[in-house]
Amino acid sequence: MAATNTTTMTIPVSNMNDGLLHNNDNNFFIWREFVWGAAAGAFGEGMMHPIDTIKTRIQSQAIFSASQAQKSVPQMMRTVWATNGIRGFYRGLTPGLTGSLATGATYFGVIESTKKWIEELHPDLGGHWAHFIAGGLGDTLGSFIYVPCEVMKQRMQVQGTKNSWTSTALKETIRQKSDNQMYGYYSGMFQAGGSIWKQQGLRGLYAGYWSTLARDVPFAGLMVTFYEALKDLTEYGKQKWLPHTDYYVGSSFEGLLLGGLAGGISAYLTTPLDVIKTRLQVQGPMIRYNGWYDTFKRIWLVEGAKGMFRGSVPRVIWYIPASALTFMAVEFLRDHFSGEFDNKDVHEVANISIDKTNSTLREVV
Repeated sequence: MAATNTTTMTIPVSNMNDGLLHNNDNNFFIWREFVWGAAAGAFGEGMMHPIDTIKTRIQSQAIFSASQAQKSVPQMMRTVWATNGIRGFYRGLTPGLTGSLATGATYFGVIESTKKWIEELHPDLGGHWAHFIAGGLGDTLGSFIYVPCEVMKQRMQVQGTKNSWTSTALKETIRQKSDNQMYGYYSGMFQAGGSIWKQQGLRGLYAGYWSTLARDVPFAGLMVTFYEALKDLTEYGKQKWLPHTDYYVGSSFEGLLLGGLAGGISAYLTTPLDVIKTRLQVQGPMIRYNGWYDTFKRIWLVEGAKGMFRGSVPRVIWYIPASALTFMAVEFLRDHFSGEFDNKDVHEVANISIDKTNSTLREVV
């Protein structure tokens, strides 16, 4: 038996950056972004859910009350605490986390791949346009899971405890003498989903779907555009005013500040779209809406511009820290875990063994 003649070659890593390793790393990088985005989205939602509950209740007041004397943020907080206690602030947390996992994963995962694809195939759409399109596309894909979760979450948020909801639903239905009976109390996410499916079918779970897209696509596009623009502006400022300093700001801290600012600006600009979405998804016996345009028209005629921006304060209060925590978490995960995967990939392919038996390659001495 002939002995096997094998030669081991060590290839410098620098020579592989533009080859196979680079392609494999790009593919794996996308999947890491899905994981990082899911974790960061759920983290931000969990931390800020009580503020979202206050926002949802403020925006849906007109559905359950004929009075135009709407509660302010402090008043609504006291109301929730008095009637529901601490549990009232966390109603709908499970569907909220589920929806945020899906949205965070698709948002950050799709953004990276879409930005590269747009910039390579359509250079004229590069820069901020690429960021806007990537953010909108990522959020659109996540909407198929996010919207049903949002419907369940918001209905559970306005319900509070079982006793308070039963009293509210009965009082409003009797007062209006309406055939539009209120939906029953939801004890949890799966019971809520099953109840909505049984009563309204798929249409009920996707109530306000187009209004959600009308809100979230501009919001997602604006947020990533503002974030990237602020990063560029920060880098420009450091090069212009601090060119020779050794002062270093970590990407996690930068993500915290710039992400919060980008989220707050985007949240305020898209508040009218959020109000329309909330009214369509919650509904009630007092006022019922028939589509996006009907909702917009009736809010504008009855409540004016103030009605369109109702809940803007808690919405901005929610999105500044939520976006800050989300971008901070993503940047932290990128910094602390991406390098480990890269080093592992490099180690595995840095040494290549070549079997010279029956090889046509010439040995170079």
